[in-house]
Amino acid sequence: MKKLILAVCAVFALSTLSFAQFGLGVKLGAGQNDPKDMKADFNAFGGTFTENPGIVALEMLYEFTMGYPDSANKIGIKVGLDFYGQNKLENALFKDTETTYAIPLTAYYKHDRGPGTVAFYGGGGVTFINTKIEGSGPFYGGAFDETEGKIFPHVSCGFEYRFTKLFAMGLDFKYNINAKVEKDGFIYSDRSGISGALAARFYF
Repeated sequence: MKKLILAVCAVFALSTLSFAQFGLGVKLGAGQNDPKDMKADFNAFGGTFTENPGIVALEMLYEFTMGYPDSANKIGIKVGLDFYGQNKLENALFKDTETTYAIPLTAYYKHDRGPGTVAFYGGGGVTFINTKIEGSGPFYGGAFDETEGKIFPHVSCGFEYRFTKLFAMGLDFKYNINAKVEKDGFIYSDRSGISGALAARFYF
């Protein structure tokens, strides 16, 4: 009897999530950026310091409609590739460049009533972030590059206007929790905090 009940529940669950949609997104925005050690070196040695909060991102998503085909209730999962703006410091002693990218994985709930309406979503997940530091100059006695990464949680929300069944534009917001990348006592980058982006999405 228990096996029969489990089988019926499994069939019901699959049937309620049987209406799916695939999507691709492009995003442009900015977020919190705190390269503490690079700032400290700039304050100590001077030079030219560029702190870039920009973010360019790509994403793939897959959404399931819960219940009947025209239901506004959806659950989804998306994976992104976020490119953060480079931070740079250059003076007579050294030249440092920080390059960072991230891969966020997010599960979310979405309320979407279709074309001509505004859809809202909220969710959370985990992000893998990777930072590369490239340095050169007499202070280092040559050139070097070091890479470090970590995984941290994030929460996100946003809304979009569905112009058609296939295209939407909106705003996304994300909060990175403890996204500080450190190695051997040095802070390579810190993208903790809130970010926002204008998003364009294409649905298939």
